Amino acid sequence: MGTDRVESVATCEPSLFDGHPRMQAIRSIIESIADTDTTVLIRGESGVGKDLIARAVHAASARRQGPFVKVNCAAIPQELLESELFGHEKGAFTGAHRRKPGQFEFANMGTIYLDEIGELPLALQAKLLHVLQDFRFSRVGGHLPIDVDARVIAATNRRLEEAMAQGEFREDLYYRLNVVEIQVPPLRERREEIPGLVAWFLAKFNAQYGRQKTLSAETLARLTAYPWSGNVRELENIIRRMVVLADGEQAFEAQFARSRGARTVHPQPSPSVTESLREIARRGAREAERHALSEVLERVRWNRAEASRILKVSYKTLLTKIAECELTAPARRLS
Repeated sequence: MGTDRVESVATCEPSLFDGHPRMQAIRSIIESIADTDTTVLIRGESGVGKDLIARAVHAASARRQGPFVKVNCAAIPQELLESELFGHEKGAFTGAHRRKPGQFEFANMGTIYLDEIGELPLALQAKLLHVLQDFRFSRVGGHLPIDVDARVIAATNRRLEEAMAQGEFREDLYYRLNVVEIQVPPLRERREEIPGLVAWFLAKFNAQYGRQKTLSAETLARLTAYPWSGNVRELENIIRRMVVLADGEQAFEAQFARSRGARTVHPQPSPSVTESLREIARRGAREAERHALSEVLERVRWNRAEASRILKVSYKTLLTKIAECELTAPARRLS
């Protein structure tokens, strides 16, 4: 019900931070704050991967062996949110038949991740502010103070500055949360990461569903060129559909065509323009293939046998593709 308790979290998929300078800058921020308990505010559009960034912050910290507790502030009814965060005592309200610890208690010695913090009601914003000052609170219906040791990460896709101007978000809480700000760019601004993310999701869902789905170079080119208004979450869902549905690629091809048509002023180009677009698609496919191949080789440190297994091609085909893409192993690995 809006919460996600995780006892340990593996390091975030490296491709999330590769390729785009702003994502590499985010990795640098995470490394810089790894040995601190600084409060972090993650901002970005819905679906850009804010959850993955939060888990990466936790995984890089000294609290990595502790719990990672996610609370979606928009998914829990307002009348239950205070109890969910801070717990309640038996008899605190109708239906409170037993004592219930809150998510802050579950996050002790770990990290609590408050997703959609901009949806927190004003009354709870005031209580959260006091908790963040000394990490002490009482359960609903209780008086005994409870101390917790937890790092707080918050995330939002709202413009909190506008919410403050409209009296919907407390300014003092904003500055308490926004000690370190991480702004995650939308996927359409970091297209060079798409082939690596596609390879990651493809491997994940093939393993999950027992499939051996591969994607054509043309499909990879379309994935790279797609506008991705839903960001990484939309990409993940589309790859999942491609793996589980026999016509998944065809469905995406139609979806891609609709997205291109919606942005085209003249939807019926002349034959010469169609030919030109076809060549552009071929060129995009070649470049996407080269990028995906390079990303996989770097990930496995140029272990060609491992790369051929991941890419599901023969060793001979892999060597041919490496030559065609004019890729060479770094000198340090040739010695």
